[in-house]
Amino acid sequence: MSIPVVTVGAAQESVVEGLERLHGPVTVVRRCSELAELMAACQSGLAMAAIVGEGSEELTSTLVDRLGAVGVSIVALTESPDEASRLRSIGVVVASSDIEPAALASEISQLVEQASKYGRPGDGRSVGFADPAVDLPMLPLPDEVAEEQGSSGRIFAVWGPTGAPGRTLVAVNIAAELACEGQSVILVDADSYGASVSAMLGLLDESAGLAQACRLADQGLLDVDALSAAASHVFTTSGSFRVLTGTTRADRWTELRAAALTLVLERAKQLADVVVVDTGFCLESDEELSFDTLAPRRNAATLRSLELADVVFAVGAADAIGVPRLVRGLAELEMAVPHASPRVVLNKVKRSAVGYAPRQQLDDAWNRYGPGVGIEAYIPSDPAVCDAALLAGSVLLESAPDSDVRVAIAGLVCAPVHQKRNSFGRSTRALHRLKR
Repeated sequence: MSIPVVTVGAAQESVVEGLERLHGPVTVVRRCSELAELMAACQSGLAMAAIVGEGSEELTSTLVDRLGAVGVSIVALTESPDEASRLRSIGVVVASSDIEPAALASEISQLVEQASKYGRPGDGRSVGFADPAVDLPMLPLPDEVAEEQGSSGRIFAVWGPTGAPGRTLVAVNIAAELACEGQSVILVDADSYGASVSAMLGLLDESAGLAQACRLADQGLLDVDALSAAASHVFTTSGSFRVLTGTTRADRWTELRAAALTLVLERAKQLADVVVVDTGFCLESDEELSFDTLAPRRNAATLRSLELADVVFAVGAADAIGVPRLVRGLAELEMAVPHASPRVVLNKVKRSAVGYAPRQQLDDAWNRYGPGVGIEAYIPSDPAVCDAALLAGSVLLESAPDSDVRVAIAGLVCAPVHQKRNSFGRSTRALHRLKR
């Protein structure tokens, strides 16, 4: 079967004519005058591949992701090394303008075959667009891009169901504890509903660092230096870490596109040992019920962060409302991100909400009604300590280094933390209170 292809750019007429003379694996079904016409043709299902001979500077990662959502592969023709590097960084295959038609046809055939292979249902990655007609996974980046973006950094995603279970408190203090251990850390506020990392840390910068980084990534201009410049620095008495602040208004969620965020997190892994992502609560991916065309998904930032995470902390409030919400949320998480293995954290543990011996009560209830995943940690409720930290715009290791809350959060990521508490004068009896 011949592969239908659309092209844009009058300067590459010789290439198009060469493809047509082959009478073989590729058929040019439309020659477009501009990129917008090419996009419309692809989204109508007319083609399986696109050749961009002119106007490649208009291609962004969002457009590439959008075409990938409808199963269209892209080949751009350029002689500029800088433009070629930019295009590869956003997932476009690049070829020379004087490529032989047979070689170009072979390249297109391989791309379409790869798209068919990775486009089968259930391979685990959702695109960042809602489409009532199709829900294909995002196509993988080319091999050379994957090699360029490879890194040893890890991603810790902090998620929890609706109801303010304390996701941001846990995420911020995990970042601080890892920095205290000497690791380089980037904290990313990817909550598309209510970003609050900036307020919790007392940062007055209203520039929305993550949105800025996503814009650069969307254009293929985000490198490690640009990401470092977009991030704010937070300094504590025991170390420092970088922060990509969240959107300043909830209606700016469209700036956090899945394709761009993927590139941001890959670059962050190159810059830091650990990337801590404070995600939103919502895992729904059915926005196509509200649209009749491809449209951005509001929850794409959360879903993509969870898909890329090496570790997922699932945080729930330890009360009669928060625990059932967490149980239901874990079931939703398993459906949305099947490969995630969440580490369950019960926050705000207190006798007044659970009863005498709260940990034992929670253990019994969880073993009876829980989803089969064990509880990783219990974080005690201490509103006075948390309020003081919020008022000061500081992390717990500065405002309350000897508190049970701080020790419990640090224990999630820093195994030796309990042995190191002696430097703060903490008693052994206080540590044992967390086990009761």
